[in-house]
Amino acid sequence: MPALASHRRIRSRSTKPSHAVGFTTAALAGAALLSTQSATAAPSDPKPSVEEVQKKVDDLYRQAGSATQEYNKAKEATAEKRREVDTLFEEAATRAEKLNESRRALGAYAAAQYRTGAVTPTAALLFADSPQAYFDQTQLMDRMTDQQRTAVSDYETQRAAAAKQRAEATKRLESLTDSQQALRTSKEKVQTKLAEARTLLSKLTAEEKARLAAIEREKEAEARRRAEAKAKAEAEARARAEAEAERQRQEGDQPPPETGTGTGDDSYATRADKVLAFARAQIGKPYVWGATGPSSYDCSGLTQAAWKAAGVDLPRTTWDQVEVGQRVATADLLPGDLVFFYDDISHVGIYIGDGKMIHAPKPGENVREESIYYMPIYGSVRPV
Repeated sequence: MPALASHRRIRSRSTKPSHAVGFTTAALAGAALLSTQSATAAPSDPKPSVEEVQKKVDDLYRQAGSATQEYNKAKEATAEKRREVDTLFEEAATRAEKLNESRRALGAYAAAQYRTGAVTPTAALLFADSPQAYFDQTQLMDRMTDQQRTAVSDYETQRAAAAKQRAEATKRLESLTDSQQALRTSKEKVQTKLAEARTLLSKLTAEEKARLAAIEREKEAEARRRAEAKAKAEAEARARAEAEAERQRQEGDQPPPETGTGTGDDSYATRADKVLAFARAQIGKPYVWGATGPSSYDCSGLTQAAWKAAGVDLPRTTWDQVEVGQRVATADLLPGDLVFFYDDISHVGIYIGDGKMIHAPKPGENVREESIYYMPIYGSVRPV
């Protein structure tokens, strides 16, 4: 009996640790499973804040603006190359007609000589690679009149010119194809950036959209405050200038010569008035990338059209317009000056005074007046 009791105690002790190990293993396995599930459920890419969305959308619109300038440049290059190709083919057609005239003249001479039995049939001449070589080969040049020799020489000249013309036309046609591909690429880039911006905005909740609108209002308010400060500075500068002019009149001093581009109808102020009159008449028309009017504009299309109304031809893109005329500091801006924005010079507006401009902002918006401080200023020029 004691031996049996001892056996039971030993068995009882060995059973308890077994239960403990089993529980611990199960607990660890469950914890590992929960940990794995939690890691899987955790978002790998948290939703951006409204401020981040606003910054990203603004950047996408800026990139779309830059891509629009690429499109404008490619479109202009394509149009120029198309004109060149059309001109070359027209010239090639004219050259071909002259070649045919020379060929007919040679055919007439060859036929006349064939009738005398002096040469092979006209067809041999017409299908020869070189009529000059043909005549030399048959030792007929010495027997030809000056008029006939001139006809052969003219044919050779026309044939060589026609071949050169065809080669040049083919080369320009290949260049046109490259320009058309660049045009398609830049167009796709604009569309991609705008689509990305629309997608970001479409994912915002009503509350987030309200917050985004509030951020825009704050941005606009700050831009207005800076414009008002510049308007005040400009008014003070005008008052000082008027007071100085009055002082000089009273003292009989000769006023300093006006600075600008001329006097009368040719003065910068006169041209600027025409520019601003045109620009104001476009207010309310939609921004459309690549558009130059009259029903819609992109930013550089508007500035180009406005200055054209004043008799000044500006280039098509912001990148080229910024190189035209005289550079001016923001503090020295005059109405009519062009103000450029962002480091990539992807936007431009027309200064109207008091810290404001008229510009075509971006897709979905219309031509309007706005503070020049709404976007980071790159620099300004005075087209003269």
